[in-house]
Amino acid sequence: MSTIVLSVVVLGGLGAMFGAFLAYASVIFAVKVDPRVEEIIEILPGANCGGCGSASCVSFAEAVVAGAIAPTACSPGGKDVAADIGKILGCEIGEMIPMVAVVHCKGGLREARQKFEYMGVKDCQAALLLSGGHKACAYGCLGFGNCVTACQFHAVKMDDDDLPVINPELCTGCGLCVKACPHHIISIIRKDQKIYVGCSNPEKGKTVKGVCEVGCLGCGVCANKKNNPSGDIVMEGGLPRITYESNLRILPGATRCPSNAYVIDVTFPAVEYNEALCEGCEDPKPPCVKICPAKGCLAYDVERKKAVYDSSACVGCKLCLTECPKKAFKEV
Repeated sequence: MSTIVLSVVVLGGLGAMFGAFLAYASVIFAVKVDPRVEEIIEILPGANCGGCGSASCVSFAEAVVAGAIAPTACSPGGKDVAADIGKILGCEIGEMIPMVAVVHCKGGLREARQKFEYMGVKDCQAALLLSGGHKACAYGCLGFGNCVTACQFHAVKMDDDDLPVINPELCTGCGLCVKACPHHIISIIRKDQKIYVGCSNPEKGKTVKGVCEVGCLGCGVCANKKNNPSGDIVMEGGLPRITYESNLRILPGATRCPSNAYVIDVTFPAVEYNEALCEGCEDPKPPCVKICPAKGCLAYDVERKKAVYDSSACVGCKLCLTECPKKAFKEV
């Protein structure tokens, strides 16, 4: 019995000693957490999406307090969370521009040609491993929705043409769908930019036309000076690149695309035309007709020496307003 009692006493003493040591060590070697980190974690959405570049919301909060990441980097949180973080850190938050994901491909089942019928796993990455995918266009959407699976905010769905459709009201611009797409046809742009190129194929002419009805032909019509007086569209690497200032500035060039490769999700009211003010320019093709990018909108009646205007064909670009010396056109 004495041996058992002694063992219990010894083991109890050792346990107490080690416990005291660990308690002492936890105080001495404790990592002090900035209370601001906890406050920021509380106001974050908690999606752990990684869109900010951090592995989790916790690491984002730590990085923000350390000054390694901007307070505006949380896309799901938006400007409200950014403003709250600014209050916690005691700093001013600049203007935060809402961003959204867009798809640079319009070639679905009806528009794009297929090389063969794919019968494998319904996964874009898996389809890509088989001869580069079943689509004849080596740059287009493969149609199996990896972007849908990647989106934590249910902002992406596939339509009946096997193309992803992004709901701008649900999209936070986190970029998870961008990373999930093996063909890199999704990008993040400003939410107020309603005109962008719906194609990722840098090849030209017949090569593109042979694989997709709505692919960019690389012709540069949208970027030439006549159709793009603002200079917001330039050709780069076989595709148009947009320097966004306003939708209205991009509209003339985008409207002129012969293959309908642009996505235009905005409308502008048609201008008003006062025929009585038109005195008929001597030029058989007057300035207003020359600059108009819309097909069928403006023509010239040689006999009457008057511009003929079809408001139903007008896209509202307003280029004619500055070209007419008699101010026959005006905004609605």
